[in-house]
Amino acid sequence: MGRDVEQGAFSREDRVRYRQKVRRCLDVFALMLDDFGFDADRPMTGLEIELNLMDPAAEPAMRNEEILAAIADPLFQTELGQFNLELNAKPRLIEGTGFADYEQDLRSSLTRADERAAKSDARIVLVGILPTLTARHLVADNLSTNERYRVLNDQIVGARGEDLELDIRGVERLQTHTDSIAPEAACTSLQFHLQVAPDSFADYWNASQAIAGVQVAVGANSPFLYGRQLWAETRIALFAQATDTRPDELKAQGVRPRVWFGERWITSIFDLFEENVRYFSPLLPICEDEDPVEVLHAGGVPRLAELRLHNGTVYRWNRPVYDIMNGRPHLRVENRVLPAGPTVVDMLANAAFYFGLARGLAEADRPIWSQLPFSSAEENFHAAARRGMDAVLHWPRLGDVPVTKLVLDTLLPTAATGLDRFGVAPTERDRLLGIIEQRCRTGRNGAVWQTEAVWAAERHRGMDRDAALHQMARRYADLQRSNQPVHTWPVD
Repeated sequence: MGRDVEQGAFSREDRVRYRQKVRRCLDVFALMLDDFGFDADRPMTGLEIELNLMDPAAEPAMRNEEILAAIADPLFQTELGQFNLELNAKPRLIEGTGFADYEQDLRSSLTRADERAAKSDARIVLVGILPTLTARHLVADNLSTNERYRVLNDQIVGARGEDLELDIRGVERLQTHTDSIAPEAACTSLQFHLQVAPDSFADYWNASQAIAGVQVAVGANSPFLYGRQLWAETRIALFAQATDTRPDELKAQGVRPRVWFGERWITSIFDLFEENVRYFSPLLPICEDEDPVEVLHAGGVPRLAELRLHNGTVYRWNRPVYDIMNGRPHLRVENRVLPAGPTVVDMLANAAFYFGLARGLAEADRPIWSQLPFSSAEENFHAAARRGMDAVLHWPRLGDVPVTKLVLDTLLPTAATGLDRFGVAPTERDRLLGIIEQRCRTGRNGAVWQTEAVWAAERHRGMDRDAALHQMARRYADLQRSNQPVHTWPVD
């Protein structure tokens, strides 16, 4: 939900009007898909990175408002927790040296922001979950002061009608309750945007769903929460549970969760928006004055504000996006499965792997989704989140295969083909996909490095878990600034 909200209490009339408006927007969207001119001539890409703020003691620094004012850059925004920021990279083409341009811009923006943060005794850390976070940090009082976060919290907690339960069983187990959505703030992600034409959207979304598990396995970077080692990518379970509006009875009835993988392959982007309207009640019933039917009939471009707001409160791991840029509408796949970090170059390697693999599979002669059951794609996703680089995934014609072998033997060549079709310079293609290759050959991603560093501190230096986590977080932040890929980082 990327818009400000001033209204906190909603009436029955608000909800009825909003539901009617959303359905009217959906009808207009269907008409637009039939014969409207969407911008898809040269597909743009985008990146969003959620950031953590850490103080010298390796504790979360609750100072985002102060630091954001010091940064004074519209590319940086607040996020849910006071120890979070978000950086929105400028959209661009990835042809030629587009990835190198991304890298230069991101490193420049982050260096400047880090210098401003240092004046507030904080530093920026790119990590899926800040490893020193505990229950005392993730409370409602530490939500960002923007009113939209309080309203969202009230609506989610109110819809559930009781405390939110966190129960994550991994290497160790975390079982607790929370009276707010503040634990969601622990989940800091890396999000990719890929602009696609209406007639190819389903292919790209289906391909993105098929590879979500692979992405998570090789990019996992969130093994610790509340002092416990849980999943390789704990963020997946935490985000789902911290925003779950369903009490146990509705779960038992099969009501869909708002953090949702989905349940089927699609044939059109309309399928996803229609599912959102059919299955999910409004969280933020805020209406605008625009009549989308009148705008469409007048030859304008409807904003479809209510449909877009509703879409923003259904947290699909691959989300459909309708947006308008320079007066022209366009569609995007928003890929939301990955954590932030460990370094800028690691994140761009993840980006190259995603963009290339998505295109390679979307344009394949025989679609992957015609061979892989949807349920297998979802099972792969959760197996990868739990096991990371050690995951065994199911893949057509290969059966159950270690994810590292799947990537090395099958998917890296497909990703390279996809990047070639985007026109990515061969040197950039090989540099970034080479990082993915070396992660798989060494068996080391961010999650593996974090757990090995903590184990080394505990076993070789006799530290307790809390001291080991704090030491690891400081070393992580230092090594991150080298921009050397995480598979090269020393453990001791």
